[in-house]
Amino acid sequence: MNFSRRDMVWGLGSGISLFIATNICENIIWKAFSPTTINSGWGAEFEGAVIALFLLLITRIDKVRALQEAFYQQNLPNVTDLLATVLIFLMVIYFQGFHVVLPVRSKNACGQQGSYPIKLFYTSNMPIILQSALVSNLYFISQLLYRKYSDNFIVNLLGKWKESEYSGGQYIPVGGLAYYVTAPASLADMAANPFHALFYLVFMLSACALFSKTWIEVSGSSACYVAKQLKEQQTVMPGHRDSNLQKELNRYIPTAAAFGGICIGALTVLADFMGAIGSGTGILLAVTIIYQYSQTFEKERASELGFFGF
Repeated sequence: MNFSRRDMVWGLGSGISLFIATNICENIIWKAFSPTTINSGWGAEFEGAVIALFLLLITRIDKVRALQEAFYQQNLPNVTDLLATVLIFLMVIYFQGFHVVLPVRSKNACGQQGSYPIKLFYTSNMPIILQSALVSNLYFISQLLYRKYSDNFIVNLLGKWKESEYSGGQYIPVGGLAYYVTAPASLADMAANPFHALFYLVFMLSACALFSKTWIEVSGSSACYVAKQLKEQQTVMPGHRDSNLQKELNRYIPTAAAFGGICIGALTVLADFMGAIGSGTGILLAVTIIYQYSQTFEKERASELGFFGF
């Protein structure tokens, strides 16, 4: 997603991206500090993990038992989930900095050198957005059909659903394809059904890699398009002929797209398996969107100072 100077001034980039990031961050803050109490079967418990931690430490005489409950309380956000969320945030930010820098220079500005960075997350958050859209459509179609034709064999292959006890009347997949493309609910669920966890892992890695490779072709960010754009800007790569520019870019861009997509999928799966708040998909979207804003600010400042770069 590219943001223009006007977008940055008036809306800090894409409005949709801003709403997505805000909603995800709001969900994480709420699950951490919510003062709402929920009856989970063992009495009223606070929904917010941090609030529950301090309350248990204050009210319980056995502090070790209180810490165990705060870190591992069931069916509600706990401190372990919160720490997992922070860890995934830091890991995504760390991997955002991985890139290969190709030296370039302008034919029109003699002696002035620049660089063209190819990031590990070359397609940014698009693979996870497309994967999330695919799964959402599968959920919608499967749930709609299951409510009307629950006895149909093909509908059951697509997905079986039941009402959740802890999600306010929402339906969750319990069988079929919809179930297997959903992250396991807990480590106990993974141990009970390892094939589900394996299928989800393979699906996420394959889908993100495929969508990432596809996106560079449809979005105009393939090696062919980038080479054409650099030539139009009268930009060359030192030590390489103009005719070899696309070949050189082809060494990096498709690999960065595919491997970056796999890394995004792996981080998403890791977040889901660790029980991070907001789901792995949500965290990846929030971090990449916020990181894009920071990068755009840096580019704006660099352009104002007259730095040469692409």
